[in-house]
Amino acid sequence: MNAHLPQVDPSVTAQLVAALTPRLRKRLDAGVGKVAARPARREGDVVRIALDDETDLELHAPGGVVTRAEAIRCGCLLAPDCLHRAAAASAAPVAEPTDPRTAPAPNPVPGATSPPTTGPGSASPPTTGPGTTSPPTSEPGATAPPTPHGAATPTAARTPTTGAAPAAQHTPTPAQRTAATALHDAAAAVLEAGTDGAGAVLQAELLRAAHTARLAGLPRAAGRAVAVVTALRAARGGDPAYRLADLTAALREVLELAHRIPDATGPELAGLRGSLRQPYTPDGSLRLYGVFAEPVLSATGYAGAVTWTADPTSRLHTVSDVAPGGPERATGAADRAVRIGDTSLTHRELSRAGLAVSGATVSPAGRLGAGAGVRAVRASGVEWGAEPLDRLWSVPVSEQISRSLRNDQNAREDQDLLFLDVRLVGTVREAAGECLVAKCDGLTVRLTAAHDHPALPHRDNLRLLASVPGIRLRVVARLTPGPLPRAALLAVSHPTDPGRHVDLGLDRLGRADLPSATSRQPDLQPGALQPGAEARPHHDPHPDASPPRTPPPPVEDAPVHLLRRRVTQAVSGGRRVLAFPGGREAEVARLRRHGLGTAGELLTELHATAADRRRDAFGRLLPADTGRFVRAWLGAAVYTEFLDRALCAAAWGADLGTAGELTAPDPDATKAPTARDPDPT
Repeated sequence: MNAHLPQVDPSVTAQLVAALTPRLRKRLDAGVGKVAARPARREGDVVRIALDDETDLELHAPGGVVTRAEAIRCGCLLAPDCLHRAAAASAAPVAEPTDPRTAPAPNPVPGATSPPTTGPGSASPPTTGPGTTSPPTSEPGATAPPTPHGAATPTAARTPTTGAAPAAQHTPTPAQRTAATALHDAAAAVLEAGTDGAGAVLQAELLRAAHTARLAGLPRAAGRAVAVVTALRAARGGDPAYRLADLTAALREVLELAHRIPDATGPELAGLRGSLRQPYTPDGSLRLYGVFAEPVLSATGYAGAVTWTADPTSRLHTVSDVAPGGPERATGAADRAVRIGDTSLTHRELSRAGLAVSGATVSPAGRLGAGAGVRAVRASGVEWGAEPLDRLWSVPVSEQISRSLRNDQNAREDQDLLFLDVRLVGTVREAAGECLVAKCDGLTVRLTAAHDHPALPHRDNLRLLASVPGIRLRVVARLTPGPLPRAALLAVSHPTDPGRHVDLGLDRLGRADLPSATSRQPDLQPGALQPGAEARPHHDPHPDASPPRTPPPPVEDAPVHLLRRRVTQAVSGGRRVLAFPGGREAEVARLRRHGLGTAGELLTELHATAADRRRDAFGRLLPADTGRFVRAWLGAAVYTEFLDRALCAAAWGADLGTAGELTAPDPDATKAPTARDPDPT
């Protein structure tokens, strides 16, 4: 993927690839590499790629997005039936269309099942989904950018959407059932081939299925399918921001959604469909206090900054400035004025100051609208140790973890934020590098960098903090689910000035900001730490408000990684990597010794379906049973994801039965996909 090219609508890519002859489709992947490597220059809304000294390829992108196949023009002799146009579309970032009525329906790829885009229940689909007579009021011109959860979306990765939710719909329409089936087939083909085999043709089929799903009123599934394509391009292009775990999660979600939607009804169906638009409702006047700011740099080509604020009741709201761009936009957005009212506050300033807003509008996710009727002026801020911000840190850690792990389809963006009082004790080396180790409420917590991109100061700041073990800090972090207490650091109180804080993704710490060895208290040295004797930060105004609790008993490390490794191997190498014999019996036996009998059965089934290639009466190999393999993989992936959440809750000492509200995987999630349902996010 070439970040210098404009974004291209998924339907455009699917249409251009479908128009290629079989001979040219075989050469498409090589063509993508050549086009992506050629120099590109931008002139207004036109991006020109020099194919050679005399031939240019032009991408006309008004507004930064190519929305029509005719907007990609080539000067070679074979145009418009040449390979270059499809290669350029396949090399460019994938756009997120906000209105499916404005995007042309792609031609079907020869040899693939083509779901209808018209017919009962799907003619002239409204922007808010089938069954909607008029879209509810939404914030004019306010688009919902990708959430700032790491580089990709992580844990799940939420999709940028705009506007309002569809009206009530009790059963899926025929078009939605057909679109879910097409999504399942396209995603199954990607899983069968793996990242190495999922070239531009398979990506185009998945984009076509995503476009059809969006037309049918399934924006959640469509968004996750686009995320799969983006991750595939990052993997095949050697992008350092690529994470196999993100691709695995996105592919699992697409298959799960495509499996569940056809049989879903009522509120369950509404959650699986998702919403094409974020509704903004009036919230009167708000007095906001800046908490922290963080950069956004997503794998889908969006960048910017998000500032978190809190009202007097400690409810969090976000003010964002996220748009298509790269690392330079992520680092520069902090010094741009916030897009709300007439205030000239920058994101960096707002994170330490405040706002008085009248006529405020707020989305369900907590985003502040920037409509014409919103007025905002600068106000004073407060320190983290003062009200109302101090209340964020007064919530017990176990309750924060339970809230973060809650399986809520309508979760707010702040659901996985943690507000912790910690004491640094040192570092530990992991496969991805060193991470901080801290004591928090009787637990040993690993604190990692929120983003590894070298343009952002996360890693450098973490390295400086690691050089002063023993200091006590108040931190904001984002939960990283896993069998060990783990979180990604976003902001910390200043090491020497308790009245300030440091946004680790935007501010750079220096040696002068760190306390000297003589200024640190002797009892805070790593060797003097006593488990269960946590001291609260030096700036905490309530030193005796919350005595340390007894840490949970140590739990033997469950070998969930044995199953997780096979799940991710299938995504990376395709079905064939699991068909090789050897080692599986020992892994299954080890899982069963640790009481994970279901995991052992899932691993056995996964290997069996991968290696199952039957022959006909003449000894010829029959086509592989892709459906059975996909069901086995999906069952293993859903089980692993749920078990990771359960182990994470146990590691933090959270209560699974109450606030956590973890729900076990649907036992029907691995049944034969006669009617496949997706579970979009």
